[in-house]
Amino acid sequence: MLIVPLAVGLGYTLGIAAADALSGFNSWQHFMQRPRSASTGPLLLSLVAGSVITYYFLSREQLARERERTAQAQRQAAEAQLKLLQTQLAPHMLFNTLANLRALITTHPDGATDMLDRLVAYLRATLQASRATAHPLKAEFDRLQDYLALMAVRMGPRLAFTLDLPSTLADRSVPTLLLQPLVENSLRHALEPHIQGGHITVTAQQLGAQLVLQAHDTGALADLNRLGPSNPQATGFGLTQVRERLATRYGSAASLRFSTPAQGGLLAT
Repeated sequence: MLIVPLAVGLGYTLGIAAADALSGFNSWQHFMQRPRSASTGPLLLSLVAGSVITYYFLSREQLARERERTAQAQRQAAEAQLKLLQTQLAPHMLFNTLANLRALITTHPDGATDMLDRLVAYLRATLQASRATAHPLKAEFDRLQDYLALMAVRMGPRLAFTLDLPSTLADRSVPTLLLQPLVENSLRHALEPHIQGGHITVTAQQLGAQLVLQAHDTGALADLNRLGPSNPQATGFGLTQVRERLATRYGSAASLRFSTPAQGGLLAT
């Protein structure tokens, strides 16, 4: 910080020289003719005041830079974590699909071909969004449509689904892969173990300033209890992935909760 008083002193000297050149006044001669105490006092006061003020503004600027670097590091760490979660989820879903495809090849060749075509389309869309941490809500619903259509090939009439996205919310930005883990959990824990299968409904609506996304299934009660439908801390790979994305994007303003509505099934909100 020694450079601060030097810079202030240099600026003070250059300012006096510029003023003398414009006014024709000789400050140096006036300084030599006045008593030393009367001349040095204002100069020292100016140096001290200038140093304090300069130090204050430099400290504020340095603090702002440190905060920005810290925030940037936190964003990069969060993005890296989300990328890791996404790379974990893609093979997870792919493994399950390929295992089901292998079983269909011998029993239902036509269904296996249809399933493979849908898988290629789904993976293409997934790769296109792999470098993004957010996308329009319409893109989220489109990919969910591909995923559920892929699952319907395997489950047949045991799986029915409804996707309801108002056009006014189509362009709302949301984290990628936000809804698929919830739907995948519903399929695995509620609908697949149920002989009759069930129905999955995914909706989006605007309630005041909040965007509310819901996934409701009509699964088996035993599986709902195992998932802890009323427990906001219910864990699992898919739920952890969703919570990580919500916390990174929205902080404490977002939440993931489960409930059992009167019509039955599990409702994720």
